[in-house]
Amino acid sequence: MKAVGVLALQGAFREHVLMFRRCGAAATEVRLPGELEEVSGLVIPGGESTTMTKLMVEYGFPDRIRAFLNAGNPIFGTCAGAIVLSGHLGGKKQDFLNLIDLDIERNAYGRQVESRETEIAINALGSPAFHAVFIRAPIIRTVGREVEPLADYEDTVVFARQGKVLVATFHPELTDDPRIHRYFLRMIEGAI
Repeated sequence: MKAVGVLALQGAFREHVLMFRRCGAAATEVRLPGELEEVSGLVIPGGESTTMTKLMVEYGFPDRIRAFLNAGNPIFGTCAGAIVLSGHLGGKKQDFLNLIDLDIERNAYGRQVESRETEIAINALGSPAFHAVFIRAPIIRTVGREVEPLADYEDTVVFARQGKVLVATFHPELTDDPRIHRYFLRMIEGAI
């Protein structure tokens, strides 16, 4: 398996790289579209989705990311990464990446002071519950028929998968628990 790539334009990319390395996987920062050829999975990290979208367009990533997924390579978006992967934003069709059939709303819990940490049950990971860190987190308002909800919090889906696209509205890279990163590594290996 090639290294896992983490989009390193903006946001919490270093923390993802460290978590994958902690899992024993090779991980690298991706700054240019051509570097996607050197990785077998891609993480789009949390950060500021508007800034991230502008930078992705400026550097020519959207078409390359779609081709990367179409070639069978998994993609994992956390927080802002989930926003840029979604097909709808705030009830309106989003013509950006549109790689997972979700309607997502930015900063839906409120301002920075409304950020929170909580335990969530994720059946695919088993026990114990996962310590989820929500920072100015989005909320998934609706999921499409082909989307598999993997966990929820307060009756809202917070972790989901559609084919080779995985999203979390929280920041698993800011915890000491590597299980979600290991889950993505199993997706890359084709084990799940």
